[in-house]
Amino acid sequence: MAEIDEIKEILNTLRVWMSLTIGMIVVTGGGLVKRYDAGKEDWIFWAGALLLLLLLIALFQIIRKISEKTKEIKDL
Repeated sequence: MAEIDEIKEILNTLRVWMSLTIGMIVVTGGGLVKRYDAGKEDWIFWAGALLLLLLLIALFQIIRKISEKTKEIKDL
């Protein structure tokens, strides 16, 4: 496989992971809002908040990696 094809495949995989991460952020955020509105600020709420923070960090890492790979294609 050519180097550019390999980079394109990695980019496609990263885009899929980005879509999945955004979906998980939306679902987790919705669950947190629902629990907050119900007044259930227990350990599950805080575990969800931590998970949301980790997902946001992962999303920014994925976006950074996509940017790097896009610039790598540009250099080829």
